[in-house]
This record gives sequence, structure tokens and C-alpha cells, in this order.
Amino acid sequence: MKFRPCIDIHNGKVKQIVGGSLLDQGNRAQENFVSEQSAAFYAECYRKMGIWGGHIILLNPPSSEYYEATRNQALGALHAYPGGMQIGGGITHENAMDYIENGASHVIVTSFVFKDGKVNWDNLEKLVKTVGRKRVVLDLSCRKKDGVYYVVTDRWQKFTEEILNVTTLKRLGQYCDEFLVHAVDVEGKASGVERELAEMLGSYGEIPVTYAGGIGSYEDLEILKRLGRNKLDVTIGSALDLFGGTLEFEKVLSYMD
Repeated sequence: MKFRPCIDIHNGKVKQIVGGSLLDQGNRAQENFVSEQSAAFYAECYRKMGIWGGHIILLNPPSSEYYEATRNQALGALHAYPGGMQIGGGITHENAMDYIENGASHVIVTSFVFKDGKVNWDNLEKLVKTVGRKRVVLDLSCRKKDGVYYVVTDRWQKFTEEILNVTTLKRLGQYCDEFLVHAVDVEGKASGVERELAEMLGSYGEIPVTYAGGIGSYEDLEILKRLGRNKLDVTIGSALDLFGGTLEFEKVLSYMD
């Protein structure tokens, strides 16, 4: 298990939010933490510590009045840590290479690939053709409905028809280098690991998978390591002391392999 850092940017500021509260209308979200530091500050911190493979997420859509401020923060972080971080939020085959050229190691994509509730294979192939499979991360963030996990899009607001299971991972794993999975129903709540999801993800094991959502204690890290068969990497947001939480960054790193 490796620690994967995160920098979430909303309305031009680095924030930690409750994932399920995000609304494009009015640029609203329930905030756990709003940083006085820039995204570049955090990227530089991760660079100095040699912690790579984290993600920068733009939480405003291109239609938002805050989009340019959010995007500028993201570019600042990429420039502070060239090749060290991934970026997601509004990525398409048309803008993906621009982010790679600005220092992103990978682009993270959901909504462009999951159009109208299902996988748009044409869009996925366009993306892979543009940047190469080894630079693509598919974000399969999900929410539970009727006892089943479904991939959600548009900043976690829309359910797709795509069920997240090992079959889906195997099918999509041919088109990407990694998966990023936010357990949206517990994202930002520090209420514990989504155990059923972690166990399913841990049974896959073909390409790297980063789990995010609900980590609130050191015990949760042990639970994730066990349920994920030590195959999952982990992101921690609101619970981390860097973002106003109680988990000490250095101690969290001691749980990693």
C-alpha cells in the first residue's frame, strides 16, 4: 500500500469537501477545510518528500465563473512538481495533451468516457490515441444504489448504468495505466472505509488502484490494507493534519509499505 496525495481545488482554493454535497449550481459544497495555501505549496511539499502519483482534481466545471481560477491553481501545482502528479476534472482528448505538456504524469478521466450513462468507447479510444494508455487514469468513483455500486460522473452528481465490479475493472483496465476510485458516499466524512468496495477492489490486482473515501483513523488504514489484500494505494483528505484533520502525516506514512 502506498500513500497517494491529493489536491482538490474548488472555487479557486484548495479544499476538502464532503463529496456527496458537491453541486455545480451555485458552485456549492459542504466544506471541511479551506486552505490559505496554494495548490503549488502542497505540490512542492510532496515533491520534497518524494511522494509521487497523487492527484489534482478541479472541482468546478468549465462553465463555472471560478473555473479559470481553479485551473490556474492546478497549473501552478503541476509546474511545482513536474511529472509527479496526475490531474483530473473536465479532461477530454482535446485538452489532455496540454496538461501533460504542463507537467502532469497522467490525466484522470470520468465524464468524457462515461457519456449518457455508459462507456463511450469512441471517446476512450480518442483519449488513448492522444496521450497513450500509460498516461490515462480512469476515475471509477462510485455510489451505492439498490445494494450495488455504480460509477458516477459530473463531479459525482450523476449515476451511470455502469456497475463497478471486477468484470468492469478487467474490461477497462486494457485502456488505462491506473484506476482511481472515490467511495463518494463516505468521501470527506472520515466515517470509515467502504468495506465491501475495498474488498472487491482488492480482489482485482491487475493494475494499480487508488482508494479514496472515509479514512478517519489509523485503524481504518489497517482495515483497508487487510480488505484490499495490500494491493490498494490510499488517498486521505479531510482526516489528514495537512488539511485540518487529526491524522499525522508522518505517522500515516509509517503505515505504508
